[in-house]
Amino acid sequence: MEPDRVLITIPISHYCEKARWALDRAGIEYRERAHLQIFHWVAVRRAGGGKTAPVLISGDRVFAESAEILAEADSLAPPERRLFPADPEAAAAVRTLEQDFDTRLGPHGRRWMYDSLRGSREIAVAYNCTGVPAWQRRAFPFVFPMAMRVIDRYLEISPASVAESLATVRAVFDEVAARLADGRTHLCGDGFSAADLTFAALAASVLVPPEYGVPLPQPEELPAPMAATIGELREHPAGAFALRLYREERRPDHAPAPHGPA
Repeated sequence: MEPDRVLITIPISHYCEKARWALDRAGIEYRERAHLQIFHWVAVRRAGGGKTAPVLISGDRVFAESAEILAEADSLAPPERRLFPADPEAAAAVRTLEQDFDTRLGPHGRRWMYDSLRGSREIAVAYNCTGVPAWQRRAFPFVFPMAMRVIDRYLEISPASVAESLATVRAVFDEVAARLADGRTHLCGDGFSAADLTFAALAASVLVPPEYGVPLPQPEELPAPMAATIGELREHPAGAFALRLYREERRPDHAPAPHGPA
């Protein structure tokens, strides 16, 4: 029998990766329905969401934000896989970090990534279409220039905003590194939490980890300026921390994800 939960995604989206990771960690079966940017608007609206992915349909309930999906997955996870501590004060500290990463790291990393890939149609075609319907895959090379113009407007991309975004990413990385400077292995407490998962997932737009939920281009395939920045951020203590979390917590054996696109 097919699982009754459906996750609507943009496959490369780091917010969708956050939701996939939370569901996979909890051992929850689901079907992923992947769509390309802009095409996803129809799917998420039909599902009961707004304009953004991911959206999780679970029976008659709809979760339209990655934080909501993570919380739902956590509520169904076995005790040893929970992402929020039982102590209310400790859980509140985890949620505060999660919300900060959602608000700052996620949008600013995304803006920098899209601008850095400007004009790289071959890379976009090769890596942006994992699991999407065949008609979207066929159409994408032709609609790519128009899609980039829409994304530019939607994300308010300009030279000034991109510079601001990269500065914000670096500031978040510095804050995470300062938090880890006392030798702790996780951001909150002694174990892996929603704060760790959210940071690692949303940092993926500037780190392109090999263990990501769908294939991502690696630095040697990317434009030289983008690859240089990724290399710098991978060497940063916070970047190294995120990459370690991917190796140890996401897919330690680097095997295919346990679900498959619909």
